[in-house]
Amino acid sequence: MKRIVTIQDISCIGCCSITVALPIISAMGVECGILPTAVLSNHTMFSEFTCADLSDQIEPISDMWKKENITFDGIYTGYLASKEQCGQIARFIDRFAGEGTLTVVDPAMADNGKLYPAFVSDFPAAMADVCRRADVILPNITEAALLTGMPYQTVYGRQYIREMLERLLELGCGTAVLTGVSFEPGRLGVAYLDRNGKEFSYFTKRCPQSYHGTGDIYASTVTGGLMRGLDLGEALSLAADHVVACIDATAASEEARWYGAEFETVMPELCQMLRERLSHK
Repeated sequence: MKRIVTIQDISCIGCCSITVALPIISAMGVECGILPTAVLSNHTMFSEFTCADLSDQIEPISDMWKKENITFDGIYTGYLASKEQCGQIARFIDRFAGEGTLTVVDPAMADNGKLYPAFVSDFPAAMADVCRRADVILPNITEAALLTGMPYQTVYGRQYIREMLERLLELGCGTAVLTGVSFEPGRLGVAYLDRNGKEFSYFTKRCPQSYHGTGDIYASTVTGGLMRGLDLGEALSLAADHVVACIDATAASEEARWYGAEFETVMPELCQMLRERLSHK
């Protein structure tokens, strides 16, 4: 069984970050270690929350893993709390990403044209240094604009997306994936470009509902699929279909949670979709 480590925060209540990544990746048949960057009582969409920064634990944990000769087949990073943490995680990748280690970076820092409130203007440059070390990066359009210096646009064409992908590759990553792409009403999806010039896109229906944590569900499913041997296009399409199923299930539930998507009840469907894709390989 493959082993990965996911590096992001723990929100004790609320469907996001490690609270999403650990169960999804485990259900997909991959051992999922965790390196928490912070512990929150609940995620930041609640009116109040507590937060304990764990930056001082990252290097001692890393040192112990090295001492115990622990290795990883994959490294998957999500929300990092500061530019200093970005530096710590860049060093972690340098220490643990051996030959054949898959590194996936979700540069979770912005949406709807602006940085998350916790970050200042120099944060994207620090995140770009983490992205430089990745095999696959998964920014949304806002994050990609901040990483590349391109203007953020809500109305765009295929040339804008192509240029953005090319500029993301200039950061040094192996493959740039852009999420939240739409070229026609009612459709939403992803597009990627790799260093060999290979292009791919996949679109699903655009759901009218929006729930916190769907980006984490997406990135976690992509990572699990890649670790199980799906190619990137298969992993991206599996993740997109799974997110739509999670949104639909949440919207249909009488106990729909405003603070996160109901991914738990859809887990059997995810496992079945994964089995079907693997059976065709």
